[in-house]
Amino acid sequence: MYIPEHFAMKEGTAAYDVIQENSFATLFSIHNGLPFATHLPLLLNQEKTFLYGHFARSNPQWKDIQNQKVLTVFHGPHCYISPSWYETHQAVPTWNYVTVHVYGEVELIDDEQELLNTLHDLVLKYEAPDSSYQLQELDADFLLGMSKGIQGFRIKIDQIEGKAKLSQNHSLHRQELVIKQLEQIPHPNEQQIASLMKANLQQKA
Repeated sequence: MYIPEHFAMKEGTAAYDVIQENSFATLFSIHNGLPFATHLPLLLNQEKTFLYGHFARSNPQWKDIQNQKVLTVFHGPHCYISPSWYETHQAVPTWNYVTVHVYGEVELIDDEQELLNTLHDLVLKYEAPDSSYQLQELDADFLLGMSKGIQGFRIKIDQIEGKAKLSQNHSLHRQELVIKQLEQIPHPNEQQIASLMKANLQQKA
């Protein structure tokens, strides 16, 4: 990924936070000699050494992905930045965004219990704390039958790249103008980018 110095995530924890908060990712590999992508949730293990997930068995991507070096993209908040917000219109539009790229080798999971453990962790992450749904309460035969329709995998993390493009290449005054405008837009992406920009300025203060 192209990362100018002022947009690079300097702290490793920031990249892990993006992965945890935006875990519905895009996994790229080579299938039949061409780029192939699947959109799916991925979980980071506690040691931050692996990503875990599963394909639908009908998805052909898993069939030749074993031992491949793959790219996984985690998409954070993003939004349009208008030159009309600046102190001068002698500028061009841009896009602010946060993203993390993870590179690693894929290992298919054939152990039934390990697969069920990853499914349990996935449900635990996304179900509300007071949810009445618990995977382990499903009928064992039903759960086993459903698990036959998926192929689990893990990605051994080799490299992580993080990019946070938050107008750092503009003056402090211009960044403050952008934040002011974004805070007036009632959409999640704009609100999150404004919050990240404010936090970035506070770190430099």
